[in-house]
Amino acid sequence: MTETPAPAPESTPEPTPAAPAGTGRPLGRQRGVGFVIVLTIVTLGIYSLYWAWVSFSEVKRYRGEGVGPLVGILSFLILVGYFLLPQYVGKMYSSEGQTNPPVSGLTGFWIFLPYVGGFVWLAKIQGALNRFWQSKGAPAA
Repeated sequence: MTETPAPAPESTPEPTPAAPAGTGRPLGRQRGVGFVIVLTIVTLGIYSLYWAWVSFSEVKRYRGEGVGPLVGILSFLILVGYFLLPQYVGKMYSSEGQTNPPVSGLTGFWIFLPYVGGFVWLAKIQGALNRFWQSKGAPAA
């Protein structure tokens, strides 16, 4: 007569470093605002595409809704992305109970300011993301 082995006890998965215990949501990574701007300038804007991809991805993973990174990048071609990303970041703040988020869809209008508008837009979005991720316990960059 053969004995069947007893089932292994179920174990709960350990939280990943990007998701502190108790949150259940993956957090994004903090990035230096100056770092993002300098790399955008040095790479002639190519880094900003990578940054937007990662930002849309992190925000969607945390919120569980919204457009993904590919649609987010493509939305920049018709200028919608410049309003969409700050709107999503503002909604993250609002969902946590903050009544006056640091960015909103209106932040997208910075892009129309010649020469420096895009950099102000980048700084505002990345700064808001850094503060949000830091408040949730994400490690500093």
